[in-house]
Amino acid sequence: MTLTQRLGEYVRACFSGLWIESHEHQDALVAIAQLCRQENWQLATWDLESGLRCQASDANSSTGDPLGAIRAIHALATPDGTTLVVLQNFHRFMQSAEIVQALIQQVIAGKQNRTFVVILSPIVNLPAELEKLFVVLEHELPDREQLQEIALGIATEEGEFPEGAEREVLLDAAVGLTRFEAEGAFSLSLIRDGRLTAATLWEQKAQMLKKSGLLHLFRGGDDFSRLGGLAALKAFAKRALLQPSRNNPLKRPRGVMLLSPPGCGKSQFCKALGREVGRPVLILDVGSLLGSLVGQSEERTRAALRTVDAMAPCILMIDEVEKAFAGLSGSSDSGVAARMFGTFLSWLNDHESDVFVVCTANDVSKLPPEFSRSERFDGVFFVDLPGREEKDAIWQIYRDLFEIDPEQRLPKDDEFTGAEIRACCRLAALLDVSLIQAAQYVVPVAVTSAESVGKLRQWAHGRCLAADKPGVYQADENRRARRKIPRDASRN
Repeated sequence: MTLTQRLGEYVRACFSGLWIESHEHQDALVAIAQLCRQENWQLATWDLESGLRCQASDANSSTGDPLGAIRAIHALATPDGTTLVVLQNFHRFMQSAEIVQALIQQVIAGKQNRTFVVILSPIVNLPAELEKLFVVLEHELPDREQLQEIALGIATEEGEFPEGAEREVLLDAAVGLTRFEAEGAFSLSLIRDGRLTAATLWEQKAQMLKKSGLLHLFRGGDDFSRLGGLAALKAFAKRALLQPSRNNPLKRPRGVMLLSPPGCGKSQFCKALGREVGRPVLILDVGSLLGSLVGQSEERTRAALRTVDAMAPCILMIDEVEKAFAGLSGSSDSGVAARMFGTFLSWLNDHESDVFVVCTANDVSKLPPEFSRSERFDGVFFVDLPGREEKDAIWQIYRDLFEIDPEQRLPKDDEFTGAEIRACCRLAALLDVSLIQAAQYVVPVAVTSAESVGKLRQWAHGRCLAADKPGVYQADENRRARRKIPRDASRN
């Protein structure tokens, strides 16, 4: 349902206080004006620069006084008509007790004389006195059809707007931009490349996220060929994401939860997955959502999730989620973390957008049981230390990356993670020493945190899916398999 349709319903139902949340005031005003012309309603607008302007009577007031604008609304009422007064960026004045009181009186009086206060603002900032008097409407970002219309209006020459699958990729890249941002991105693409391309749109989208400070867009070049092991996890994620289920929300994949000791490739898997399936990876830093004002953290959380929904299809990554939502007891932050976590859980369970969520954790004891229940994730995987075959593949990848002689003898790596194999190769290249010498500078996390790794394995036993092979993770079987392989096998 469009903004025009929803606004028309509320006006006919005589909701005299309306708050429209929008970052595109000009487009919202065009939609409101169109509705008023269709219904033969009177429209007046106010902003701090131009004052109050009434389109029907051409009677303008140059006053920029917000209190005076509210008091003037009563004079715009007509005996048998309907009047909408749009107040732009009025959230700036909600700290004034006089303005709040004047709005209360006007909204109540508006039900009698059919004058409607419409506040147009990029954020919702309703004081407690007005919460029950206003209804909040959201001006949605343009959908794929609207973005295509914008593109066709800019790319007017033959060949400038691609066809078929390339057009779908282009529209995927444009989803999440405002109308103004999309017009700029399409125009810039024409100037740079002579046709519309997805690369420029992704650049603009990264700029948008950078300005908001809520999310980070990752677009790396590594796919699964640069990630050793995790065969079962890779197969599961690819099969889920490459199914043609865009048109049926019930069939869309929800995501995976990854548990493991540090350095086993959880984060690298998520970043490589985006490249493998052709989706952008959005990284949510929960710490960036925290605000200093009451309610600001919760609002920033909702804003970040709305942005994620708007950018679908995409992958959302939350790294070390148990640390991100630390303080769920509410004793240290007045319950802010618990409320943010509740908002995220509700979205995780109810969202219908094509967003694949990947959460990683190192310490499962800090996560509440409801977080990983069915229908919030498609699967909970345990990523153990790599086995012999996985390690050989990882060694090969990083020896090639750091240009190390493949004939070199490998060090003892029984407890090495993928990150420690990379560190060994990097140090060997940095210090110009052999891999065996470089390994002397690497202390495995399975040694420094042996107790916590053991506890995590025991918790995952029988409860999680194995990332390296199909089926449920069995800790004892994995350890026995490693003991049967000689330490020096396949290293010459």
